Amino acid sequence: MSVSNNIQIIRDIITENEKKYGRALHTVNLLAASKAQSVEKIIEAYEAGQRLFGENYLQEALLKIKALASYDIEWHFIGHVQSNKTRKIAENFSWVQSVSSANIAKRLHDQRPLNLPALNVCLEVNIDEEALKSGIAAKEVFALSEYCQSLSRIKLRGLMAIPAPRNNMDDQRAVFHQIKQLFDSLNEKGFGLDTLSLGMTEDMEAAIAEGSTMVRVGRGIFGERIDKLF
Repeated sequence: MSVSNNIQIIRDIITENEKKYGRALHTVNLLAASKAQSVEKIIEAYEAGQRLFGENYLQEALLKIKALASYDIEWHFIGHVQSNKTRKIAENFSWVQSVSSANIAKRLHDQRPLNLPALNVCLEVNIDEEALKSGIAAKEVFALSEYCQSLSRIKLRGLMAIPAPRNNMDDQRAVFHQIKQLFDSLNEKGFGLDTLSLGMTEDMEAAIAEGSTMVRVGRGIFGERIDKLF
């Protein structure tokens, strides 16, 4: 199955789930998670109409961004943000979905070039408080959200999370529901968030059912990561 065919299948699934769960059509965006995929596959996805791409590793991403500079791609950084990488991230990406500390937020703000729009950011929530996973605990989200809104060179857009895997739909929905409640509580306090980045290939139906506005799909689009990048 080709990348373009896979994208159409995923888009059809998104539309079916929007209808199934009473979501407005075309309100769930598809982010192609292109970690360890070749430039050629990204171009194939682009030619199928895909514009949002997410990368996890900075050095790999910078090579792709340079190679694809003539393409109208919106690049999202979705991996763990190290403090020594913030300058290049701030200079080259439109979005960072994995902000998890005030220090990282401040560095991204300070290093965002003045000739570029404010950097769109999501806070990564470690909803299961897994010791080996990045992100902040739910109880820390409000304070970090307030801090981010005080920084003019970044724009807080919402929340992102990668919960621990659940084996059934009910359990998947339950954990996504917790994150949606957190998202709603922030908006009740006036934060004006519009992005809830939840769901991947295996659990995107549950995420859409619970209010996700962006699903991050890698294997479902590109297949297994077997390509040499360059």
